[in-house]
Amino acid sequence: MAPSPNILWIVTTQWRAQACGYAGDPNARTPCLDALAAESLNFTQAVTPHPFGPFARAAMLTGVPSPENGVRNYFDPLPTEARTIAHALGQRGYATAFLGKWHLWRRDRTAPLVGEVHAKTLVPPEARGGFGFWEGFESGFLLNDPWLHGTRLAQPERFEGYQSDVLCGRAAEWLRQASGERPEARGQNSEIRNQRTEGRDQRAEGNGRPWFCVVSLEAPHAPYDAPASGIKARDPREISLPANVPLGGEIEKQARRELAGYYAHIEATDRAIGQLLARAPRENTLVVFTSVHGDMHGAQGLFRKGWPHEESVRVPLLVRGLQEKRKAESGKRDDAVSLADLPAMMLAQVENTESQISDLKFQMKNAFARISMPSIVHFPQQCDRVWRGVRTKTRKLVLTFPSADSLHSTDSGQAAGTPWLFFDLEKDPHERCNLASDATRTKEMAELQALV
Repeated sequence: MAPSPNILWIVTTQWRAQACGYAGDPNARTPCLDALAAESLNFTQAVTPHPFGPFARAAMLTGVPSPENGVRNYFDPLPTEARTIAHALGQRGYATAFLGKWHLWRRDRTAPLVGEVHAKTLVPPEARGGFGFWEGFESGFLLNDPWLHGTRLAQPERFEGYQSDVLCGRAAEWLRQASGERPEARGQNSEIRNQRTEGRDQRAEGNGRPWFCVVSLEAPHAPYDAPASGIKARDPREISLPANVPLGGEIEKQARRELAGYYAHIEATDRAIGQLLARAPRENTLVVFTSVHGDMHGAQGLFRKGWPHEESVRVPLLVRGLQEKRKAESGKRDDAVSLADLPAMMLAQVENTESQISDLKFQMKNAFARISMPSIVHFPQQCDRVWRGVRTKTRKLVLTFPSADSLHSTDSGQAAGTPWLFFDLEKDPHERCNLASDATRTKEMAELQALV
């Protein structure tokens, strides 16, 4: 039987699926991810189950959607009793590690979202999702000079540099140690070796065991005007806008201004990811690249996330090393995959049995994925309603609900919400024509509503 694969997840924040060079975005300079895509399965229809950070992160780690996983509102912590992919892999003999943004613990509701209060909030060991090694920060959106605490850092310490560079560098060092490789073997200095440590010696973490490591990056999330590791922001006038961004007014100006910085952070973080992949062990290692959600950036005249539109819900999902890759597929899959499917996908690879793989939903040309916002997040420019929907590669139906308490099904099993949005994604990929009031589509919408 083949040895269990090592698993590396690289999870970014607010990086929409469209914003990659390999996806055809003329603004995106992503040579490292383009190279990864050429070696990976590209799940071109992948979505986040919930286009907002805490809800999506909880679903991605547990495989259970919100609010069923315990995260109902933006400030809810992931319950300490929640079972995650780290618990499952740990029970299978894996060394497990998490580095970076957590966003699943209690936060001061009165503190600014951007700043040191949330960045220095201590996440206790029992709230770290079952990871054996944990080094990160709750939130704070400090894209430079992050504060880290965790297994070997009892109190938050500030690390100079671009956050993506810092986290990817420290993750690469952990991977080498977990793999039993000395840093000097590749001529690299070990920042960890010279640093005060807390807890057990991470150089002995692996001991020949397979490992699972999550690297959680805040970029390319706002603030978009933050320095991007020497990458200059683009000239806003040169940004190519998609067809669904209204032109000639304040929406266009804001979109160009923010995208100029957004793409700088994408370029800088692509470089950091490339350096991590170059330093990480490759043999028998499964690599996942994704994002917890996207950003509207002026599409439909909207900004930020929480919205059910493509720019908000579609995320990049590259997986290198899946046993199921075939040359005939040209590296692309059009399954309706959700981030909530990732734990099952990983466990199928670990178990390495054909029967389990064939039974998994994601392996069966999944026809649809469920998407939702379990509650309203009362921040500027975010989505203003509770909704639940279903997306296929050609259709999207979204129902709106009067409150989070009404997110339930009727006795017949149908969702009780009101149709809000219905799009023919095949003919209208930019979602410019809402068909929810089209009487000729009633039967089609009813069939999809039964899936919500």
